Amino acid sequence: MSDIRSLCVYCGSASRVDDRYKTAAARLGALIAARGLQLVYGGGRVGLMGIVADAALGAGGKVVGIIPEHIQALEVEHTGLTELHVVDSMHTRKRMMFDRSDAFIVLPGGLGTLDETFEMMTWLQLKLHTKPIVFVDVDGYWRPFLRLVDHMIAQGFCRPEHRDLFQVVETVDEVFGAIAAPEPVAGPASDKWV
Repeated sequence: MSDIRSLCVYCGSASRVDDRYKTAAARLGALIAARGLQLVYGGGRVGLMGIVADAALGAGGKVVGIIPEHIQALEVEHTGLTELHVVDSMHTRKRMMFDRSDAFIVLPGGLGTLDETFEMMTWLQLKLHTKPIVFVDVDGYWRPFLRLVDHMIAQGFCRPEHRDLFQVVETVDEVFGAIAAPEPVAGPASDKWV
């Protein structure tokens, strides 16, 4: 983990969610700061996004938020961050989050969380990066997604080794061991569909 200095956290912005997800977000933010790592995230002050940022800040950590103008216009940006970057589009946001991060942690979330995560998984599949991707399966939240991946493999739309593009842990405490694991292997990009 010596090369890991900055963690990108993808997570939901919804606030009306079970407390177990909020607890996991708060613990992750605090642990990131306690390890002297920087948190990179979507720049919001609501939902799990706000919780993970507040926890990292509260523990003395550095937090970088990256938010598109059209979301900032909804007045949901976090104004107390170490850095807040307002960008022109979701595409710019995702690229900047990628550039500023050494690994990606996926907490429970919705469509936006999946959008950002899938792009990083696809880039990894295409060998555009080798950064770790770790899902935190809080109380089985990601099990339906894992079944979907197994289904895609069984139906021939993904190769079995694509299951190794990401890791899954059950608690936020396991994240740091997972990101220290060897780099993922996706096979040659040229034969991914055959």
